[in-house]
Amino acid sequence: MGCRLLRSWTSLVAAGLLVVVGVETRSFTIDYSHDTFVKDGEAFRYISGSIHYTRVPREHWKDRLMKMYAAGLNTIQTYVPWNFHQRRPFQSDFSGNLDFATFVKLAQDVGLLVILRPGPYTDAGWDFGGLPGWLMESRYVNRNILLRSNNTDYMEAVARWYADLLPRVRPLLYSNGGPIISVQVENEYGSYFACDHNYLRTLRDIMRSYLGDDVILFTTDGAGASYLRCGTLEGLYSTIDFGLTDSPEKVFAVQRQFQPHGPLVCSEFYVESPLDYWGYNHSKQSPQQAAQSLDLLLAYGANINMYMFDGGTNFGYTSGSLPGTGNKVKFVTTTYDHDAPMSEAGDLREKYHTIRKVVYKYVKRPVAPVPPNTVKFAYGQVQMKLVGDIMDVLPSVSLSPVKSLYPLCMEDIHQYYGFTLYRHVSERSYVRQELWLDGIRDRGYIIINKVMQGILVRGEITHLNITLHKGDNLDILVENQGRIFYGNDINKNQKGIVGNVTVGGLVLQHWTMFPLSLTNASVHLGSSVSRLKADSDTSETLLTPSLYIGAFVLPSSLSQPLDTYIDMRPWHKGQLFINGNNVGGYWPSLGPQVTLYVPLSFLKPHPASNTVLAFELESAPCPHTCTIRFVDQPFINKTVNVFD
Repeated sequence: MGCRLLRSWTSLVAAGLLVVVGVETRSFTIDYSHDTFVKDGEAFRYISGSIHYTRVPREHWKDRLMKMYAAGLNTIQTYVPWNFHQRRPFQSDFSGNLDFATFVKLAQDVGLLVILRPGPYTDAGWDFGGLPGWLMESRYVNRNILLRSNNTDYMEAVARWYADLLPRVRPLLYSNGGPIISVQVENEYGSYFACDHNYLRTLRDIMRSYLGDDVILFTTDGAGASYLRCGTLEGLYSTIDFGLTDSPEKVFAVQRQFQPHGPLVCSEFYVESPLDYWGYNHSKQSPQQAAQSLDLLLAYGANINMYMFDGGTNFGYTSGSLPGTGNKVKFVTTTYDHDAPMSEAGDLREKYHTIRKVVYKYVKRPVAPVPPNTVKFAYGQVQMKLVGDIMDVLPSVSLSPVKSLYPLCMEDIHQYYGFTLYRHVSERSYVRQELWLDGIRDRGYIIINKVMQGILVRGEITHLNITLHKGDNLDILVENQGRIFYGNDINKNQKGIVGNVTVGGLVLQHWTMFPLSLTNASVHLGSSVSRLKADSDTSETLLTPSLYIGAFVLPSSLSQPLDTYIDMRPWHKGQLFINGNNVGGYWPSLGPQVTLYVPLSFLKPHPASNTVLAFELESAPCPHTCTIRFVDQPFINKTVNVFD
């Protein structure tokens, strides 16, 4: 009976004798004959901005999205970074700040469409360009894994990741009632040496198998023929990216060369200045020139995604690195906000307002009111006291030491991020002999019997003279400062000690490696004064890497926590944690970033106690100014204007 009724019902619909009420047909396609996107049967042009949900605290997602909508945008673009969601091999996490589905639905609630970029490689200045660090374990490297290619080991890992991710994406596609209008395949593949079109075909086919044939799949490459030659593929819509321009016709000529018909698309229009690196100048971009260039592109009829519209923050150990001059490596700062229209704290800059005026010339909707900036609060100074040097606290922060004849890279002891302490107990004496370690990645603190000897730096300082007696502890604390995120060198991204250590020309054997877990160190160590070292008020500056702890209570006048910044001057270099949240790395002695952004979600309301833990690596300011200071304004130094 049910089947007969169904056939009867469908026959009536086909005959036009039954009108079905409330059924909405949603579609997002490309009209190649008219060079436009088509949304629900009507020509459509998107004006979009990039925001990364992993770089914005979940509690602020709605605030940032509403500000983007108020700027006139009708779309946002976001990555799904593999390295965030699978920090351990094939163990996926989509909870909390990694709940991308909730973020996408929230964008839809605000009134925004979504362009999704699930990689697997994403770049974006992240550690390893968004690839998970465990791909650098010897089980892969020794089998000559070639990343971003049809290499069997790599594609097996990608396929397993996509098998978990893409079924979560499909319900969010526009045709299924969600806001996702298009999905990117890989990212700027034409800039990579492999040029493996079979790899792109495999990714395309995997995505089609999970997402269906209706969704638009696209590629993004630099605006040069050499890039698109390797980055484009049949069945994928070709788009380009570029910076400020005064000639839309010229920059889009290369897209037309490879994509003769369809909408003009710049998937990354750079309204943010180049990346900031520790020890390099901070750059700024002219708001007026950014707006003028955008105006020309929109008048030309282009679809534009502004990168980044909201830069956000590289919390924890998520910043990447790039090869510098010679053998040097330069490391991305904790902030990913380098003069975006919206600051990492969601504040609206002059650039936001100039761009907003341009956008509203081209959108057909009422001007939305601009939400206010979030309130910041200067909580003042917090007294910090010495817990102990890294050797004192080692039993509490490293629970699973590993022994080996020779040093192992961090990945092979499953320490994919952060710090590892390598220990060798000397089997003989060496007097003023040269310790040589060419394979340091990235920064090594040489300590003998708890006394600092010097610092080795990747590509810069590879050896120093030491005296070592039989039975002495030689400790090398190694900091992973972030894997290379772009270029051919991503295939050489193991961290820690990646070669032998020699003293006086002899190779040192028998090592114990201590992976450090500092995120919840304040819980393990305790914050009571009775646990603090009695010599914390000595007048000598501590040079051995050490942990400092402090506590504070928010003012009773605040009904809830407010965003803030920490000015880390005159501390030197290290990692900061608040209530178990890894705020990120600090290096104010080098710059350009001086303050760290602390979102309200990291803080506990009155009368709860908030714990601050600093892992200072090089030079603490104690006892005279052994404090950290919460302020209500950010500070970046060494500012230059890229248009000078």
